[in-house]
Amino acid sequence: MVLPEVSVCYLLRETAAGPEILLGRKKTGLGLGNLVGPGGKLEAGETPTDAAVRETREEIGVTVHPDSLTLIGELTYPFPYRPAWSQKSWAFLCREFSGEPMESDELRPEWFALDALPLDRMWDDAKHWLPLALGGRFVRATFTFAADGKSVESSDFVKPPGYPAVDMTGSE
Repeated sequence: MVLPEVSVCYLLRETAAGPEILLGRKKTGLGLGNLVGPGGKLEAGETPTDAAVRETREEIGVTVHPDSLTLIGELTYPFPYRPAWSQKSWAFLCREFSGEPMESDELRPEWFALDALPLDRMWDDAKHWLPLALGGRFVRATFTFAADGKSVESSDFVKPPGYPAVDMTGSE
């Protein structure tokens, strides 16, 4: 089965207080209420990079150039209890962009300190891989979601030595 593909773009900026990441509260659809990077489904004939550029412009009004994107993750998300939600995601990091993030019908953007990621307000998989990827390591992994559609039930993600373990049972 070929999964629908999506792209997400994590914008980073430097401030006097330190680096920040842009996330947006999802206002509609799958993941309603979660903090996410701007992104969405690839359109016919689009590459993951093209989709990241388009979706970032559409969702927050920010322009990114394809050459400024760094691929940080190739992630597969099976939802065995809700197969229509299953997808493959391409995650990008971008440090060079133009425009000020603006709220849209899809997202309400907000900057967060990079060293204080609000992982408890994001999709459950983010706590497993996102800090590592933002630190410069490419991540390729599958995160299978549980019947609740919110928590990661299992994953093939291999944590490198010294990387904090995450309890997938929710009893951290």
